[in-house]
Amino acid sequence: MGVARRAGLNENEAEEAVPDTLIAVAKKIPEFRYEAGKDSFKGWLLQIVRWKVTDQFRKRHAEGENQLIVEDHSSGGKSDAVSINIGGAARTATLAEISDPALNLDMIWDAEWQRHLLARALARVKRQVKPEQYAIYHLHVIEERSIAEVRRTLEVNVAQVYLAKHRVGAALKKELQRLQKAEI
Repeated sequence: MGVARRAGLNENEAEEAVPDTLIAVAKKIPEFRYEAGKDSFKGWLLQIVRWKVTDQFRKRHAEGENQLIVEDHSSGGKSDAVSINIGGAARTATLAEISDPALNLDMIWDAEWQRHLLARALARVKRQVKPEQYAIYHLHVIEERSIAEVRRTLEVNVAQVYLAKHRVGAALKKELQRLQKAEI
């Protein structure tokens, strides 16, 4: 649903696109054939998502909910940030997104895919390393807390923070590489 929302769909449209996508995948999965170097499951799935997001934009247009109210928030024309209201749902976007939100779907999809891989890798690494080291890494790297704050919170010394950052970071890098190689 995150991909659909970042592509420009409102909450209701995104909620409708998700089951439509799952149904399409279920129907089309028997037809999917992996050919090394030519296609990937990720690319195939992205195409289905693209179709379902596009279907929602077409449906919006057909229902007459594509009234675009644009408010320029630039100060002296220096910013390209605007607020848009489409079908009653307001959000902030750049001018590039307004022209065709579906065009940014590849970028949105890749970012979402990377977040998914990172979450999977973190979950696996968390089970592999000592809980104390993961807690240090999580606070310092994931939550971006300062070394001083991590030291105070977990009652550890600076060396322990650097060691945990190195060890867990190396394990995470290795796990991410493994997951990326395992992608179809």
